[in-house]
Amino acid sequence: MIKYAVVGTGYFGADLARSLNKIEDAKITAVFDPYNAESVAEELGADVCGSLDELVQREDVDCVIVASPNYLHLEPVVKAAENGKHVFCEKPISLSYEDCKAMVDACKENNVMFMAGHIMNFFNGVQHAKKLIEDGVIGDVLYCKAARTGWEPIQKEVSWKKFRDKSGGHLYHHIHELDCIQFIMGGMPKKVTMVGGNVAHEHENWGDEDDMLILNLEFDNKRYATMEYGSAFRWGEHYVLIEGTKGAIKLDLFHCGGTLHVDGQEKSTFLIHDSVEEDNDRTDIYTGRGMDGAIAYGKPGTRAPLWLETCIDKEMIYLHDILNGGEVTEEFEKLTNGVAALEAIATADACTKSLAEDRKVELSEIINK
Repeated sequence: MIKYAVVGTGYFGADLARSLNKIEDAKITAVFDPYNAESVAEELGADVCGSLDELVQREDVDCVIVASPNYLHLEPVVKAAENGKHVFCEKPISLSYEDCKAMVDACKENNVMFMAGHIMNFFNGVQHAKKLIEDGVIGDVLYCKAARTGWEPIQKEVSWKKFRDKSGGHLYHHIHELDCIQFIMGGMPKKVTMVGGNVAHEHENWGDEDDMLILNLEFDNKRYATMEYGSAFRWGEHYVLIEGTKGAIKLDLFHCGGTLHVDGQEKSTFLIHDSVEEDNDRTDIYTGRGMDGAIAYGKPGTRAPLWLETCIDKEMIYLHDILNGGEVTEEFEKLTNGVAALEAIATADACTKSLAEDRKVELSEIINK
């Protein structure tokens, strides 16, 4: 039996806990959350801890799941590691490369595993696309383009996710697509440029996050990527496009489905998630329930949709298998040793620096300072 504790039992943390509790030889023993702990603990049969220190010092905890708000990840990760607990941390791992490195270093120094919650890597469509690329089906990858855009109206209440010092804004909070491109490209770009700002939401009930960000990433061997993030786009889109020398792959997360196009062949399709039902569920959320361009935030008490629940289960099963002595597969090695976390945050930091200083920024400026 592997025993887990959860820090942060809001929308996502609660469903991570539920997922782990489905596994036969896994058990949630303790939770800590100043606002949402009691109801989740009662549901899972876990104890409520009165402090973070109490949780990380418990003997009946082998691994700590950190799902607190983005700006509150550093302390629980470091304290868990210092108390000999393995760590799974939700994305974005941190809001700065320095904090991310401190977290990764603490886990290394205390010989515990550190797994990043980059769940998009567990999508069926992403896995299939990576296999197609590895098999040379689309030739050499030349270019990737990703978009996660839509239009968000002014909300009655200003969420913490609207403030860059708490969420990191769209670039950090929605870091999945950036991580996915680096997953496909095999690592970080060499140079980045980012432009944008708050172009359509200058309102007291908005916060201070930018609503339009446009990224240009330059990788080695003449490979490139562009990305669009934000909530100032009336034509909402959500996709990852991969262009190769022989063909192209599109992962459409809005009208959910994957498409492969190879020169001289008819286009073929594949699932983004594990079933037609799940792909349809995601499409319905976007097109039928007012979720425009992935601009939506879960709240405590809300349950994850079908497609996301399945992905969470796959991610938690992988984590649990590793803690049971299972082999870390090569493709996910970076997810479990801190490298993927560091690479994603380094690129985000470089983009942030580019926007602030209005210039092209080399990644070496972030990782070597």
